[in-house]
Amino acid sequence: MTPGRPAAAPDVADRATAGFSRGYDAQPAGRWAAPGRVNLIGEHTDYNDGFVLPFALPLRTVVAAGPQPGERWTVRSEIADRPVDFGAAEADSPGRVTGWGGYVAGVVWALREAGYAVPGARLAIASDVPLGSGLSSSAALEAAVLTALADLGGLDLPAAHRPRLAQRAENGYVGAPTGIMDQSAVLRCRAGHALFLDCRDESVEHIPFDLDAAGLAILVIDSRAPHQHADGEYASRRAACERAADLLGVPALRDVPVADLDAALDRLPDDETRRRVRHVVTENQRVRDTVELLRAGRVPEIGPLLTASHASMRDDFEITVPEVDTAVEAALAAGALGARMTGGGFGGCVLALVEAAHSDAVATAVRAAYAARGFTAPTTLTALPAPGTTRLP
Repeated sequence: MTPGRPAAAPDVADRATAGFSRGYDAQPAGRWAAPGRVNLIGEHTDYNDGFVLPFALPLRTVVAAGPQPGERWTVRSEIADRPVDFGAAEADSPGRVTGWGGYVAGVVWALREAGYAVPGARLAIASDVPLGSGLSSSAALEAAVLTALADLGGLDLPAAHRPRLAQRAENGYVGAPTGIMDQSAVLRCRAGHALFLDCRDESVEHIPFDLDAAGLAILVIDSRAPHQHADGEYASRRAACERAADLLGVPALRDVPVADLDAALDRLPDDETRRRVRHVVTENQRVRDTVELLRAGRVPEIGPLLTASHASMRDDFEITVPEVDTAVEAALAAGALGARMTGGGFGGCVLALVEAAHSDAVATAVRAAYAARGFTAPTTLTALPAPGTTRLP
């Protein structure tokens, strides 16, 4: 990502095609692209049956693919020296294929488990979605592979069912306990809109998010603090939320109204659990409030909600790190209307709502704050809401 301008690389599809041609001495049958995503607001609400509001980025993962006889899958990636090759036995054994290839095998496993006849295939992957930055590089890979295999095999796979299958691949095969948001975002987002997703019934509403008309932009700041999803912290937060829901006698924390929050907190046994619950309940309300403002076209007014979300993640959910806190503080001091960490936490990216004309100045201020603290320089991307997963011409 580079300061102050969109970082979508137009050659990522060509790189996937070239990788396929080099690896298989043939041309692919097609190319499928899935975007990275940022979550405008609604963090750690997804696995609590709550609400989220992501939008897709112009950064994409592209899979070039073609058929292969039998039940065998070969995958090449521009980030790996050697291909990953596996058959039905490996695909049907969760965890058998490891590393980046496990996400591809997981998609095959999830489809086969759901009763689909998955075609054998050769695939080549190229991506501009940064790894480990909290922009859902894994969901982008899963979505692109899933869509490619569905098209190659002529599978009757309704669009509304695809996020759950992609999530199943990551949960059941790879072993990362992610919620449904990432896969829903990369598969179902529309250009110029944010995706209001109810994570309980998986219903969606496309909310207009016209930053250009408002003279605004979203500045995405890669904190360069490695984002770790499966290091135990994410899982521990999820387990804490599930325990709290049991203690409160509700199916999920989504069922605790914000008006009843104080009474609910009084019923919990310790301060840490109370803080975890307070974050989830108030974050769900912030998502609803943001949606109402966007429906009314009052885009600048969402800024304080973004900032309040970050404070809640920092103080109640305790998932920020010094790099992301520094980025938020510097962006706000430089005039951002609101800023927050986005993603699962412990690193990853920050997003700031900025006046489009001042995005470079905000990015410069963040870099200066990083330099003053001796952090690795961040990278930035000015983003507009992009389309979801699609087959390319």
